[in-house]
Amino acid sequence: MKFEIVTIFPDFFRGPLDYGIVRRAREGGLVEFGLHDLRAFTRDRHKTVDDRPFGGGEGMVFKPEPLFECVESLGVAEKATRDLRRESVVLLSATGKRFDQQLAQELARLERVVLICGRYEGVDERVSEHLADRELSVGDFVLSGGAIGAVLILDAVTRLIPGALGNEASSQQESFSHSALSAAMESDGKPAPSSTCGSGGLLDYPHYTRPAEFRGWQVPEVLAGGNHEEIRRWRRRKALEKTVRNRPDLLERVRLSEEERELVEEIRATGSE
Repeated sequence: MKFEIVTIFPDFFRGPLDYGIVRRAREGGLVEFGLHDLRAFTRDRHKTVDDRPFGGGEGMVFKPEPLFECVESLGVAEKATRDLRRESVVLLSATGKRFDQQLAQELARLERVVLICGRYEGVDERVSEHLADRELSVGDFVLSGGAIGAVLILDAVTRLIPGALGNEASSQQESFSHSALSAAMESDGKPAPSSTCGSGGLLDYPHYTRPAEFRGWQVPEVLAGGNHEEIRRWRRRKALEKTVRNRPDLLERVRLSEEERELVEEIRATGSE
C-alpha cells in the first residue's frame, strides 16, 4: 500500500514516519510513503498556495491550482474509476465526515491513498467537489491544519495492514473493532479455550499486568483464576461498563445479545443510584 501526502510542511512527517509500527511496516515493505511539497506546484516566485476568500471573511483559503496539479502529477485515476483502481483521494477538513475505525478498515483495503492536508481557513470547495472523493475530519474540534490529522489516519490504517502487527488478532480485539476472531485450535483439532473477546464495536475491556498488587490495589481475582469462560464474561461486562460510562453513543451502533442488553440496563441502574 502507498500513501501520498500533499502538504506545505513535508518535514513535519519525517518524525512520525520514523517510529513504531509505521516505521516497521515501511521497512518491511508493507507500506510506502510519498511526501509532496505543495509549494513545488506553484507558478509565482513567492510560491503562493493561498489567497483571500471571495465574499470576504477571516483567514486565507488554499488555492485550487497547485492542489489539482500536484494530485494529477501522481497519475491518480479519475474519481469515477478510483474504486476499480483501489485508490482514494482524501481531503483532511474540519467539515468532513468523522474518521473512525470502520473507515480505517475501509482505507486499509486500498492500494493507494492520497492525503491532502488543508491549512489556514480552508480549501477551495472545488477541490472537495472535483478532486477529492472523501472529506474526513479526525474529530469534533479544529486543528491548525490537516497534517496532524493525516498522521492519525496513517497510523490507524497502517496497523490494519496484514503483517504490520506482531499479533494479527490484536487489531481485532481493540476498541471500536467489528471484526470477528477465528477460533484458535488445539493439536487435536478442537477449539482452544479463549478468555479474550473482540470489542464488537464497543470500547475495549480493562487490562492488567504484573505486579498483582500495586500500592494496595489488587488485580481482579477472576483474571488469575484460570477459568476462561468466567474471564471472558468479566471482560465483556467491563467493556460494557466502560462504554456506558465513556461512549454511550456506541451502544446505538452495535448489535447486543439479550444478555448484554440486560447487563447494560443493570449497569445504568447501578450507576444512577
